[in-house]
Amino acid sequence: MSDVEASNIHGDNPSAASPQGMADRKELAAFAFERTRMPIVVTDARQPDLPIVLANEAFLKLTGYSADEVIGRNCRFLQGEATSRTAVAEIRAAIAQHRDATIEILNYKKDGTPFWNQLHISALRDADGEVAYYFASQIDVTELRRIQTLEEAEHRLLLEVDHRTKNVLAIVDSVVRLSKTDSVEAYAASVQQRVQALARTHMLLAENGWQNVSLDKIVRTQVGVFDRDNVVATGPEVMIPAPSVQPIGLALHELVANAAVHGALAHPGGHLKISWRREGDGLALDWEESGLTLSPKQHGRGFGTVLLGAVLEKQLGGTITRDWRADGLSLRIALPALNRVGGGLRAKP
Repeated sequence: MSDVEASNIHGDNPSAASPQGMADRKELAAFAFERTRMPIVVTDARQPDLPIVLANEAFLKLTGYSADEVIGRNCRFLQGEATSRTAVAEIRAAIAQHRDATIEILNYKKDGTPFWNQLHISALRDADGEVAYYFASQIDVTELRRIQTLEEAEHRLLLEVDHRTKNVLAIVDSVVRLSKTDSVEAYAASVQQRVQALARTHMLLAENGWQNVSLDKIVRTQVGVFDRDNVVATGPEVMIPAPSVQPIGLALHELVANAAVHGALAHPGGHLKISWRREGDGLALDWEESGLTLSPKQHGRGFGTVLLGAVLEKQLGGTITRDWRADGLSLRIALPALNRVGGGLRAKP
């Protein structure tokens, strides 16, 4: 850039300067350009492909390139594989229209390190009003974007925790209201056991990052509390949507607890088989207890709980079918597509 050009080039806004400042304008401008901590380049608009003609020390420090590696090149050498084509198109449009623009773009340093660049472009015109150069400043906003991303993630997490807390409290409220026993002590024990069942499924959700949980894990977590070797659980890998995990876990607790008190798990010769399968978009679970000798008066004992119906039928929209036999119980639970309460059943990827 010649001395005449340096004194005539200007942006859209006139600068303020004292007479002495005007006299020393070229020297002061060069000093400010080089010493500023903001990375800056100037490209020549009158040459093909807008080559860089000036790059200050801050720019070289930011990008890791030397002066010889920068001068004469178009700024696109900072782009990389993950650079947004849309951002590139926005830069191209701003240059074509000779207008100022501020665009965030993913650039890359010489060593391949990506960084988010808040790029500001401004056209510099000569005395005739023609665009002679483009001024481009860069601000590394990588850390700022990281903090913003963390804040957004934290906000989403807080909303999710709030949502899940409300769901859990609603279930606990049902547990407290629907638990029926003959004594205060039995009532307290019943509520405690059901809350513990919720806590176990809560831990499964936490371990899975509040995502879908395998039905096999839910079954084994609830059955495993009773430490029985006369239980068989089989079925395909089915992922239960997070909002349905705790209701299903509580229902399974109700079934296994009743089996431990009144059914197969309460008798030495009893056996429990739990199996499940997909039915369309839904799920069918079969609960088979055998090895019992039940009188007609014992049919239905412990398995007609209001809580079980409230969770499976009212909350999840499923159905429960019971078939009492002389030697035990066949119970079938059919759950529709669970997307109404949490995204639908999924095969594990």
